[in-house]
Amino acid sequence: MNLRKILESARTIAVLGAHKDPSRPAHYVPRYLWEAGYRILPVNPRFAGEVLFGEVVRASLFELAEAYPGEPVDILDVFRKSQALPGHLEEILALRPRLVWLQSGITHPEVENKLKEAGIPVVADRCLMVEHRRLFRGGIPL
Repeated sequence: MNLRKILESARTIAVLGAHKDPSRPAHYVPRYLWEAGYRILPVNPRFAGEVLFGEVVRASLFELAEAYPGEPVDILDVFRKSQALPGHLEEILALRPRLVWLQSGITHPEVENKLKEAGIPVVADRCLMVEHRRLFRGGIPL
């Protein structure tokens, strides 16, 4: 998997578990990506209806897909505890992102295998912001 090519071609990143507290990684990582030029689609039932990164926060990935029919999600960036991932599997499979990115500390081999079997590549236990900075040296690929 060539992460550089994926990040260069990606335009839309859905963020499962997006947060409005600027001190939390689930806020400052998507903010960094938004400032780098990606469209960020935040998902978190606690903040549904509010606006983050210029987009309305959706309560679930199902709701996100319904709100943007036919619009592909290039990357699904996940900020949820590992044990919560099985509860999101069905909606991730329905969304069909080009890549699922599990942030630092997040892994779930069973869910990862099911996604890969469905043809959805997975990056686990890595920070998307750190990898973007490493690959582009802070530059914007868009």
